[in-house]
Amino acid sequence: MISISKLLCDLDAEGDGLRYDDGRDSDREQITEDRTTKPVVVWNVTRRCNLYCEHCYAGADLDAASGELTTAEGKQLLDELADYGAPVVLFSGGEPLVRDDLAELVAYASDVGIRPVLSTNGTLATPERAAALRDAGLKYAGVSVDGMPERNDAFRGEEGAFDAAVRGIENFLDAGLKTGLRYTITEKNAADMEPVVDLLSDVGLDRFCFYHLDYGGRGGEIADADLTPAERREAVEKLCETTLQYHDEGEEIETLLVGNYADAAFLVEYARDRFGPAKADAVRSYLEVNGGDPTGERVADVDYQGNVHLTQFWQGYSLGNVRDRPFGAIWEDESNPLLRALRNREEHLTGRCADCQYQDVCRGGSRLRALAAGGDVFGPDPQCYLTPEERRGPAADAGGSAAD
Repeated sequence: MISISKLLCDLDAEGDGLRYDDGRDSDREQITEDRTTKPVVVWNVTRRCNLYCEHCYAGADLDAASGELTTAEGKQLLDELADYGAPVVLFSGGEPLVRDDLAELVAYASDVGIRPVLSTNGTLATPERAAALRDAGLKYAGVSVDGMPERNDAFRGEEGAFDAAVRGIENFLDAGLKTGLRYTITEKNAADMEPVVDLLSDVGLDRFCFYHLDYGGRGGEIADADLTPAERREAVEKLCETTLQYHDEGEEIETLLVGNYADAAFLVEYARDRFGPAKADAVRSYLEVNGGDPTGERVADVDYQGNVHLTQFWQGYSLGNVRDRPFGAIWEDESNPLLRALRNREEHLTGRCADCQYQDVCRGGSRLRALAAGGDVFGPDPQCYLTPEERRGPAADAGGSAAD
């Protein structure tokens, strides 16, 4: 995640220590005071979902799937994650609220010292479920909304999904839970971005996470609905402007970009153009600590059957299964050639990524998208929207476009 509000507006947030090694002097309680090399772990606790979304990376379905980790196996996994030092576990799905034992698992994670957070479509978050999760120790609920009502409902395959998600958001907020919006940008809903921010800000949300489409699961099936480089750049710039506008008006909203580390380079360029070289240098320093795309290093995924993945979006490739070996043993096993190469990807990146001046803050972006779009796991990320001048610095040829 890349925090626009932190980098451009100096807004403190609970993730500053985890992302930027900048938590010790913060006025916000921190997830961790210092940046950790241990991964945040996404746990897809189920494949079942009450909706059928076009972009679902997990390929979730309305029907239950076999082989789901039991409550006891889930607690064993949480013990392993705690022993390994994972700072956060994100309960995801499918739709995690279809599991009757979710609050029990959240409470167990909290008891063993892992920060429990939730990714949900929000439609099943009744006042009672929200209160139970709060009492269990849940620290944050991220609710997915992908447009204004008509677009969101079409995207999610269910009429009334938008209104149900907003009710879920209100129930989480009424329970006293920190709650945020998760929004995946495509050409179908890019025009709704600002209206959704404004609407849900009125509801009381103050955290907005904007996801770029990754090409995993059903997301790979709608790659042709992805934004063009020019459209993507425009959307990111609009979010920067919206963030600055809110902060100029005294509204402390936290805005984050997720899934495309070309955004890191863009924020340096944006800060230079808007605020000058000193601000650009400060932004870059934070992003160098953040370290670029975290796949295979600072983020991991465990699916509903216990398979360990390089990231939650890369469900088609497994490093091993926690029913066979502990999570830490799997994650530390660099005899896996792909895992080893990803952790040394600077030696392998090709094309425009190989000599980009922003490689240290991007690390080539999504390797899954590169593989899906070009067949080369170390090829260029098709979502890069930087110009040749931006990628190569002042020596680049003049006249390049974002599509070069």
